[in-house]
Amino acid sequence: MKRLITLFLLLCSPVSVHAALGIFACEPEWAALAREIGGADVRVYAATTAHQDPHRIEARPSLIAQMRRADLLVCTGAGLEAGWLPVLLREAGNASVQPGRPGHFEAARFVTLREVPARIDRTEGDVHADGNPHLHTDPRNIAKVGAALTARMAEIDPARAVAYRARWDDFSVRWEAALVRWQARAVPLRGMAVAVQHPSFSYLLAWLEMTEVARLEPRPGIEPSVTHLARVATQLQAKPARMVLRAAYQNPRPADWLAARAGIPALALPYTVGGNARANDLFGLFDDTLDQLLGAAR
Repeated sequence: MKRLITLFLLLCSPVSVHAALGIFACEPEWAALAREIGGADVRVYAATTAHQDPHRIEARPSLIAQMRRADLLVCTGAGLEAGWLPVLLREAGNASVQPGRPGHFEAARFVTLREVPARIDRTEGDVHADGNPHLHTDPRNIAKVGAALTARMAEIDPARAVAYRARWDDFSVRWEAALVRWQARAVPLRGMAVAVQHPSFSYLLAWLEMTEVARLEPRPGIEPSVTHLARVATQLQAKPARMVLRAAYQNPRPADWLAARAGIPALALPYTVGGNARANDLFGLFDDTLDQLLGAAR
């Protein structure tokens, strides 16, 4: 009878000794980070791709099914997934990944957020009450989130805690070396003025000490009209930009229109893992981003 009870408890536990830790990652960057830490000990499902706007995702039945199987939810937070994640959590009915539980992990809780609004007014567009959620575009934040994620994975799956920490230590050494390399390469970008389509790269620009002089969207998440773009083009005559930046998932037309009018290059930065062929992991994401910025700056 004792053996039967033990077997029953093992089968009913969220993470059995033999099962891979099931991770539901809201965005590709966190899926990539979880795989770096978890290796073969995790089963990672990415809910979105680099060519989807993470603000606007349909809560499809397939996503609900994956959420139902998850032991750990890894999302950005700060309101980025507010339009779809609550629906998934409600419909999946998975108690382990609900807010406040160890299986619910939000990256935004482990970094200092930028652009926290003084007031919330929905007429201003997609304003996030907690601040700008696009925190992963600063690689220093990847390190902060990764340390916290490793601790959370070890808490949920203590049997493999040593393996998680060993992989994290290895990743950290390689990441810190890459940071030194990236920062040395980025010196020519300091102080350079750019226009952006959406505040997707505020953390990237702060890290690189670049300056945003114009935004193409009249309000966050609102597609710019030609009339508005013409006003931005006039604005750039007084404060010129060297390039226009947009994320791979964003509509190319506004950036291309403004770039042609201002006579500057328009860059489609990968934004996250999978944004282009080179950005196939976290290292490639920043290698390609810097290559594009430096190429346009020449």
